Amino acid sequence: MFYHVKELQYHAKPERPDPIFATQLQEVLGGQFGEISVAMQYLFQGWSVRGDGKYRDLLMDTGTEELAHIEMLATMIARLLDGAPVGDLETAAKNPIIGAILGGMNPQHAIVSGLGAMPADSVGNRWTADYIIASGNLLADFRANLNAESQGRLQVCRLYEMTNDRGVKDMLSWLIARDTMHQNQWIAAIRELESKENVVVPSTFPKSLEKREVAYTLFNYSQGNASAAGPWAHGMAPDGEGVFNYVEYPAPFGDVPKLNPAPPNIFNTPPAVINANTDTIPPNLC
Repeated sequence: MFYHVKELQYHAKPERPDPIFATQLQEVLGGQFGEISVAMQYLFQGWSVRGDGKYRDLLMDTGTEELAHIEMLATMIARLLDGAPVGDLETAAKNPIIGAILGGMNPQHAIVSGLGAMPADSVGNRWTADYIIASGNLLADFRANLNAESQGRLQVCRLYEMTNDRGVKDMLSWLIARDTMHQNQWIAAIRELESKENVVVPSTFPKSLEKREVAYTLFNYSQGNASAAGPWAHGMAPDGEGVFNYVEYPAPFGDVPKLNPAPPNIFNTPPAVINANTDTIPPNLC
């Protein structure tokens, strides 16, 4: 069960309207790594935990907090849209200042959402549940969470540098700090799970079913051999179960693929045509 507290988790008051920045701020609300994504990701991961305990509570705590961040951003976007010229835009745009604002304003903020935030990113793509990851494996999911918080914090930091509004910066500095916490908590949880399960997901897959002869080999498939200098090419692997080795010129392990001809009723290009010598161009194609 959820309860809504009317007060915001933190202030969301800009100094002045800015429809352009309202559009840009949509990215960290409804984009791939926005607050809607992380809220739904953490909550679905938590709801899928088959048991009680600290990991489920951590997910539910953080997912619920992200709902609060959605409300903060939605409030900020609505306030940034205050005073946007939504009447005769052609006449309003004759003012060069207003014209510049209109050039970067999302028209759907006026036409669709009534000067409110939308579940969409900064270019209008609607939020989709395809963005979220909830696999049932906590180590895999926590690593996805760390990536989401890393990308989200990066985007908020970029937005911080794109505005001079002290009210907006104040709210963004709060979100940046919370993303610092969330990255650290997922790192801590990942390390704890790794100490219990080891680092490779899933840890319970039978090793006898794995081609162990290539489990710790780095194949060089790019020009040069700069990758050989990394710790992933030599020494003990992080899981402690193998030693890295480096193959500079890897040979293929398989054969040349040969597919059987399709049945006549599929009407593919006939094998005789495909296998014909194509070194010469037929006269009728010259």
